[in-house]
Amino acid sequence: MNGRAPAPDLRFAALGDSLTEGLGDPLPGGWRGFVPLLAAGLAEPGRTVRVANLARSGARTADAAGPQLAAARELRPQLASVIVGGNDTLRSPFDIARTALDLDTVLGTLTLDGAVVLTACLPDPGRMLRLPRPLANPLARRMRALNQVVHHLSRRYGTVHVHLADHPLVADRAAWSVDRLHPSELGHRLLARQFHALLAARGLAAGCPPSASPDRPPPPRSAGARWLATRGTRWVLARSTDLLPGLLRLAAVELRHRGTEDTLERDARAATRAALRALAPPEPRAPGTGPPCATAARAPERAPERALEPLD
Repeated sequence: MNGRAPAPDLRFAALGDSLTEGLGDPLPGGWRGFVPLLAAGLAEPGRTVRVANLARSGARTADAAGPQLAAARELRPQLASVIVGGNDTLRSPFDIARTALDLDTVLGTLTLDGAVVLTACLPDPGRMLRLPRPLANPLARRMRALNQVVHHLSRRYGTVHVHLADHPLVADRAAWSVDRLHPSELGHRLLARQFHALLAARGLAAGCPPSASPDRPPPPRSAGARWLATRGTRWVLARSTDLLPGLLRLAAVELRHRGTEDTLERDARAATRAALRALAPPEPRAPGTGPPCATAARAPERAPERALEPLD
């Protein structure tokens, strides 16, 4: 015996939508995804990781800031993941100010409650689905706005942040399921490994990282190409039934501004800046609390870390 005391148990709450729910990584009777894979890599001898996956397919930022946050706070997690907002970009109306406020509420509350928070920005759905430009451009503009908000808040609250939007795995076909919007088993494993590496760099993960080897072979490339050719655009329209009239209007506006798209870009950037300015200043934290923002793309300066607090 080495005399080392067993590590305390860890509570891990996962908030978000279908990505966090695990779509793209099927198991008999449901989905797995990056959350259980990461949790397994945080376990140590004598320490159990207790996971509450509160994410639901179709969830928007308002769902994360409402019922999901309330349920998470009851669990008093030491670790929480918040990846949400993609469905907001596919729905109408898209209000970046409301979205920013929702995300600020979730990240700020969990941080003040003492949790280490995981975040990620998201890839452009129009590019992933290869949509026609009049449809792809408005969605790309919305996703850029969402990601700008997530980047701002990840710095504000010192989250453990993965730049998924421009990560190399976005270009890896094997990392995505047939629908091209949800990670495959490999993609979920790679995302779990990214979070594990960032937590380990802070001294917050001592277990073995999740394996990068899938249990199942990825679907053939022909399956993805066939899905994109026959169902990709229809999938977005079906998924966005309440958005369809607005999306068609956005496409019409895009066509009218052909050659002058800078006007639409300028308006979107101005709306995002206004949304960020409207956020209340964060509540002060005690000195030494709140870890610095770490990313998978850039190495941060080191600073005092916040430990994962033991269970009561």
